[in-house]
Amino acid sequence: MAAIVVTVCTGAPWLVMAELPATPQELDPVPMISIPAGQFLMGNPEGTGRADEWPQRSVYLDAFAIDQVEVTNERYRAFVVATGHRDPPNPYGTGPLTSIQGIGELPVVQTTWYDAKAYCGWAKKRLPTEAEWEKAARGTDGRRFPWGDEPPTSKRANFDREWADERTLHPVGSLPEGDSPYGVKDLAGNAREWVSDWYDPDYYRHAPTKNPQGPDKKGVVRAIRGGSWHSPLADITTSARGRGGFALQTHGTGFRCVRSLEGDALKR
Repeated sequence: MAAIVVTVCTGAPWLVMAELPATPQELDPVPMISIPAGQFLMGNPEGTGRADEWPQRSVYLDAFAIDQVEVTNERYRAFVVATGHRDPPNPYGTGPLTSIQGIGELPVVQTTWYDAKAYCGWAKKRLPTEAEWEKAARGTDGRRFPWGDEPPTSKRANFDREWADERTLHPVGSLPEGDSPYGVKDLAGNAREWVSDWYDPDYYRHAPTKNPQGPDKKGVVRAIRGGSWHSPLADITTSARGRGGFALQTHGTGFRCVRSLEGDALKR
């Protein structure tokens, strides 16, 4: 459907109406949550958490939008069909992933960093930076978990469990008590999430405080955030940093995408 824009001119009671081209259909029609521009507290004060989270800094980010939930098997399959990209390995059995019923709303896992980047590019989005991911998870008050500072429960996060095939991962968005202050879901536990940054344990000590995009280095290790169904409590905090090689494929690693809302600073 075409959009209508209305402009009201002060001092003359008339309207100018113009018909704009239709908005292109989203290839990945998942709800996205807008995160406003501004400052937030990133990392932890020295002596709290782990050394790679130090020091805590006030970081400014431009506005962006982030997928409300992790990419699911169903959405990833649409990408595979459209592009010919390979399916991820099946963590639930020996046959192809498409042979397993009832997993469409579970987060896709066993995706490499390259798989995640390719999906987000196909959807005309990108992987979040570590800073974007952390702001979406903790808001502006430095909270320990997406829901606040209270300890996690099974109603807030899927974590610290053993593998139980199709019963291990939860359908995306099924634990609303664990939502972040912006309403972003599943940012603690369930599936760990690839982000765009190279991983450097000392990056926070010299990183820029405006739109940090990760260290300018080459290597094979990228950052991963959020913890998984198997992670202990310390790994599902909003500040906890994980890492993995480009080709890492595990039963607990997936991703979600973001899109810039202003400027070109973070477009890749």
